[in-house]
Amino acid sequence: MFSRRDLLAVSAAGAAIVGSSAQAATFGNPDEPPQGAVNAKSVGSLTDPGPQDPALGRQFPSAQTPPATDVGGLQMDWASFNNAPRRIQNGGWARQVTVDDFAISKEISGVNMRLSAGGIRELHWHQAAEWAIMTYGNCRIAVLDAQGRPYVADVKSGDLWYFPSGAPHSLQGLGPDGCEFVICFDDGHANEFNTLLVTDWFAHTPPEVLARNFGVPVEAFANIPLHNLWIFQGTVPGDLTAARAAIARHAEAPPYPFVYPLGSSAPLKQNSSGSIRIADSTNFKVATTVASALVSMPPGAIREMHWHPNADEWQYYIKGKARMTVFDTGPNARTTDFSAGDIGYVPRNLGHYVENVGDTELQFIGVFRAPRYEEISLSNWLAHTPPKLVAQHLNIDEKLIAQWPDNSPGTMPKS
Repeated sequence: MFSRRDLLAVSAAGAAIVGSSAQAATFGNPDEPPQGAVNAKSVGSLTDPGPQDPALGRQFPSAQTPPATDVGGLQMDWASFNNAPRRIQNGGWARQVTVDDFAISKEISGVNMRLSAGGIRELHWHQAAEWAIMTYGNCRIAVLDAQGRPYVADVKSGDLWYFPSGAPHSLQGLGPDGCEFVICFDDGHANEFNTLLVTDWFAHTPPEVLARNFGVPVEAFANIPLHNLWIFQGTVPGDLTAARAAIARHAEAPPYPFVYPLGSSAPLKQNSSGSIRIADSTNFKVATTVASALVSMPPGAIREMHWHPNADEWQYYIKGKARMTVFDTGPNARTTDFSAGDIGYVPRNLGHYVENVGDTELQFIGVFRAPRYEEISLSNWLAHTPPKLVAQHLNIDEKLIAQWPDNSPGTMPKS
């Protein structure tokens, strides 16, 4: 049902539209047949009197009233941890979004996990590589590489970790309030709820085989768990130095760390309209299959029009409100709204931009199944193309083209 205020607003919008005499195939309204609210000539073209959830609709204004420049039917590029069911256990919880939930996300699946202080994600390993960003608190990670070299470290908000496929590892929340983080696997089908767990293997191995394997009496395994632990409550870990000494046992140290302080690293690009920090195999040496870009922008700023030639982009929105438009052949163009906890996805080579449409800082991270970060800036390409050629394409004065950014700024301010 529409309130009197809603009807008056729609009527006013309709009157303004009719007064403007907007027509298709004009600047900002290019398509035939005409699309968008600007083309509506009656109030009934805009109202939605049927069943609806207004609270949900208000979260997606770009779906309710897309720009007139949107066209076609691109695949849904929005998902969210906000409506993903949590698997809760004593010690923490997790929720996930895989390709089964989010059809477009074929290259990456995502997990959001919380561990209490002392909470343990049990010893395990994966078929896929695991990349993660810490979003809250502190966590201790432990991993063994393929050459038998152990590594343990404490990570804080803004830090990353990376474990290659098959590398056994564990995670544990530290004081005072544990941690929360987002994991990406370099396979859209990877499932956090179905991993290779040490307790499962022990429980499904004959006790005499365990005894022979570890060189101890069979009675040593009389009290092993018969069901896996997955996440469980443990005691808060002690001193990191002591933990490192305990795991060494004459083993060599790995040549590169499995963690990287992305949030506190020097930006690759920074100006008054935002910053972009990069982590890939050039500076985060162990991350051979996953690259990432952490983007921060003030209100009104825009992530410049660009595309990524070497991988799809899986996005996680950390804070703020965003609007993203993705462009594909066809033509196809789709505008979608994002809030904290949401996931976006852009297939490789598709043009896109992101706007901060909120009144606070926007921060999101892009994750790519690739060894290095690659980006092509639309303005940088056109600024380095013969101006006369560009002018003939776009009917724009060469003097104005000379003013376009030629240094891939990454972010641009509100006009």
